[in-house]
Amino acid sequence: MPSPGTHDETPRPLLIGGEFLPGRSQLPPLESINPATGQLNHRVAAAGPDDVDDAVATATEAARAKAWRHMLSPQRAAILHRIGELMLRDSDRFARLQMLENGKVWAECAAQVKSAAATFRYYASVCETLGSELTPSRGHYLSMTVHEPYGVVAAITPWNSPLTMEAQKIAPALAAGNAVILKPSEITPSTALELGRIALEAGLPPGLLNVLPGTGTTAGAALVEHPGVKMVSFTGGTASGRRIAEAAARKLMPVALELGGKSPHIVFADADLEAAVDAVAGGIFEGSGQSCVAGSRLFVQRSVFDQVLQMVSDKANRLRVDLPDASGAEMGPLASFAQRERVEAMVEAARASGAGIVAGGARPHDARLAAGAFYLPTVIAGIDNRATIAQQEIFGPVLCAMPFDDEDDLIAQANDSAYGLASGIWTADYRRALRVARALEAGTVWINTYKQLSIATPFGGFKDSGLGREKGLSGLRLYQQAKGLYLGL
Repeated sequence: MPSPGTHDETPRPLLIGGEFLPGRSQLPPLESINPATGQLNHRVAAAGPDDVDDAVATATEAARAKAWRHMLSPQRAAILHRIGELMLRDSDRFARLQMLENGKVWAECAAQVKSAAATFRYYASVCETLGSELTPSRGHYLSMTVHEPYGVVAAITPWNSPLTMEAQKIAPALAAGNAVILKPSEITPSTALELGRIALEAGLPPGLLNVLPGTGTTAGAALVEHPGVKMVSFTGGTASGRRIAEAAARKLMPVALELGGKSPHIVFADADLEAAVDAVAGGIFEGSGQSCVAGSRLFVQRSVFDQVLQMVSDKANRLRVDLPDASGAEMGPLASFAQRERVEAMVEAARASGAGIVAGGARPHDARLAAGAFYLPTVIAGIDNRATIAQQEIFGPVLCAMPFDDEDDLIAQANDSAYGLASGIWTADYRRALRVARALEAGTVWINTYKQLSIATPFGGFKDSGLGREKGLSGLRLYQQAKGLYLGL
């Protein structure tokens, strides 16, 4: 494949059945745009319904092939482990591809390559060691539970962290014995194609991983509705998740949905305020706030609210916003110009309704950044939790700061959201920390830390933040269905 950041007139091809092909859709190619400069990286072929048909057919054949279905777990694990090794070998290439397409700073992209490689190694270990179980007999028979793959799984990934999201779906789905059709975001298609290339190099049989860049309304919808696709794993917006769930319901097909968030980040007066403020800033400004678990609602005990608000605002004003590959850059652009426009519109609507913009709320003045989709770290105060900007997911570097009076007030405000993905608590009182953690309606609660993530720990959301749990041992079982066996004695 061409080097990252170079382009010619030939769109980069799809991966179907172990071959890189131009596709049959005749749709206009996708344009990979560098959000830091506005320049074209390259073009990528866009998959359509005909390409989905081809990918499902080859994936079905590959999933049913004896070479894969009967492959011993240690052999399957060795392939997954090799994929992780090759990702590390090509780490600079992977990191640069992601940086050029979604604008994450280099340090974060490099760290995410390591995380993705570790995910493949983890599921290699799970694949080799996770067993089935004997169940208690209630008669003269031996009974057991075994787990079978679904067959063809569609994995639909977002643009904010493509490297980690692709690994988080592909590794367990393959370990579970499925064939996978990966539909990356049209904004960030290139890391997926690169992953498909090294999977073939690692020895994965052709057809077990197919990559179909394309839009959600064409390639994504065709995949979800295709009768040959037996399970869908999706990470993205809640509205899209609902449409996928509706289509899956018509097919009686299982889905895993990791959706939006509006996570509360809570600071009690007895907390280590310096550590808490560092985590609050990192929790919302890292990755330009484009994270499903971004701590976008800051709740601070009233007695220290003004102090913490000043500390967070000072940190936001000092944060270095720069080109993603600049030395010392702490925050890059948003992933697309459309996303920046969305963030700007939401902040301006809050300003018009009387909210106070304590920091940021504008594009940077640096002329070097004028061509990119940059937006300053922003802190908003003077609102309550029912304000539109405190209820809707922004998916940008915008923090809404609000005071609370006591635990009951805090829990009522924190849980007053359609979302329930993550949350954070800062306090020196461990009894209170555990009490509040149990009361919060969220799939993940961090105590005196934030955004610590482990591939070994199940992850998912409550309420409108999704269905199912990825990661951990259950993250492999997510891609299998249980079967009971009885042996008469």
